[in-house]
Amino acid sequence: MKHLVAAIMFFTRLPLWRIKKLQIPQKYFSQAINYWSFAGWITGGIMAGTLWLAAQILPFSVAVIVALAARLILTGALHEDGFADFLDGFGGGTSRERILAIMKDSHIGVYGVIGLAVYFLLIWQILASMSIQVATISILVADPFCKFLCSHITLFLPYARTAETNKSHVVYKQISLSVWLVAAFFGLLPLLLISDVKWQIACTLPVMIFLSTIYMMKKKINGYTGDCCGAQFILCELSFYLYVLIVVSQN
Repeated sequence: MKHLVAAIMFFTRLPLWRIKKLQIPQKYFSQAINYWSFAGWITGGIMAGTLWLAAQILPFSVAVIVALAARLILTGALHEDGFADFLDGFGGGTSRERILAIMKDSHIGVYGVIGLAVYFLLIWQILASMSIQVATISILVADPFCKFLCSHITLFLPYARTAETNKSHVVYKQISLSVWLVAAFFGLLPLLLISDVKWQIACTLPVMIFLSTIYMMKKKINGYTGDCCGAQFILCELSFYLYVLIVVSQN
């Protein structure tokens, strides 16, 4: 239970820290990424619920913006911030040391600005082009699944910094088999509840994106950072939505 609470506290802005009985020791946060898919149930659920409710009184394209804003508020734009830093670092850095230095810099650069603009335009247009039912299901599936997928980064790469130079002062631990089974339950259950095989095939595109970014990180910095995790999730989730729009929504 403490691991699940730590994941919620790490990946959302829910003020659980105000509850005295939920004071979690720092050691539990090193496992937060392994329970990332559980946090996806909360962020995905709130985003999907907001979309459904907002669409009852607003034009659907506006409801999508409201739903995106709800998740941004809930997460504190944690993943989007990592995505921007990732683009700045890998776009402007010419060496491992320079890439890591740029990603640690709190200022956003041109790559980050352009990348976020393109990302928000794409995800807004993609979701707004779906029916409300398909968009809602897509969010409920994509959020936990892509977080489960990206949590495997620790199995492929070492951490590129030390705990002292990490912005959050947390270095993730590799996932164990018992924890993996719990993470898989949260990450895969929404997907497995859908009988249409097209939804399961949609997972192949995020997997390709995940492996491609792993290769890039290995080549450029021989490791990963928290920003890399956020960027991976953003790209994997976006690719899932894109597949659903092209294949599922057209039928």
